[in-house]
Amino acid sequence: MNSIDAWVWWLVVAAALGIPLVVTAMPEFGMFAVGAAAAAGTAGLGAGTVIQVLVFVVVSVALIAVVRPIANRHAAQRPQLATGVDALKGKQAVVLERVDGGADGRIKLAGEIWSARALDPDRAYEVGQEVDVVEIEGATAIVI
Repeated sequence: MNSIDAWVWWLVVAAALGIPLVVTAMPEFGMFAVGAAAAAGTAGLGAGTVIQVLVFVVVSVALIAVVRPIANRHAAQRPQLATGVDALKGKQAVVLERVDGGADGRIKLAGEIWSARALDPDRAYEVGQEVDVVEIEGATAIVI
């Protein structure tokens, strides 16, 4: 019966750790997989079992200690690119039909016609005026 080299077993372990990485999206499994690949390299160079295990542990722990805080910092940052109605807030629009605090008027915003209402109920905006969008409520832009 042939014995399989230790480096092959370490590669099997690395591949096995890659499966939960893909399924669960937990990067720690990837770091353990890299540690197992490093141990496979160590085994391929002829190092003993104790050295292989130490390389696996040291590489895995080092990756978790270094990469995890960086990943957490990036995950905590809010994306700088606003999308959807959030991207419309702060944009300028042109009044197409009188806009006031009562009945909805019409504005042209980002190339589309929107219903609009004045933020200040005592304020009115006439056709052709430029207004700023401060909020979107449903399909109505709130403007100043």
